[in-house]
Amino acid sequence: MIVAEIKPIEEIAEAIKGAKKVLVAGCGGCVTVCLSGGQKETDIMASALRMKMEVDGQPMQIETATYERQCDPEYVVRFKEHLKDVDAVVSMACGVGVQFMAENYPEIIFVPGQNTKFAGAAIEHGIWEERCMLCGECVLAKTGGVCPVIRCSKSLMNGPCGGSQGGVCEISKDTPCAWQLIYDRLKGQGRLDMMTEVLPAKNWSKNRDGGPRKIVREDVRL
Repeated sequence: MIVAEIKPIEEIAEAIKGAKKVLVAGCGGCVTVCLSGGQKETDIMASALRMKMEVDGQPMQIETATYERQCDPEYVVRFKEHLKDVDAVVSMACGVGVQFMAENYPEIIFVPGQNTKFAGAAIEHGIWEERCMLCGECVLAKTGGVCPVIRCSKSLMNGPCGGSQGGVCEISKDTPCAWQLIYDRLKGQGRLDMMTEVLPAKNWSKNRDGGPRKIVREDVRL
């Protein structure tokens, strides 16, 4: 799941300064789950912006609309009815949603209402932890489903460093050593022989922020 957090109201207000009519567009996907961009948060953002702009002497018409996703044409087209005479849109989606909306409505200014943080999982109610850095070359089949790239503080690919003691990472006593987790998982599965396989050096050119990337489109139609 993509996890995001709401930007400071001052930053958003500065970005829409001069607009007369603004739409705050919510997203019913990941950002609804992580409580940062769903309908409730969208309504709160709209109210906060109205008050902020009023106090700043720049009152403006601010409306809201929330649909299931902003990264899917089926739902993006539904925003069209709300965009009449709109000068700017504050998108409460992740960075993907902001870009996709902007591509579909290029004549309108789109402003991100959030900072997209990471792809994570809910480890407890309301708490998300990063589990994937979108590296483009998954090795989970060889590491018992525990990612050494993101869960090892040094992204080591072939066992722990010398700082690992008692199954704990040297950076914090509250951080488990990823390779201890991998060892325990493989041992429980009766697959410790996997630990003897030497993984190649990480090819960071396939990472989301490394080197030129090819645009990959997957056809999932049945």
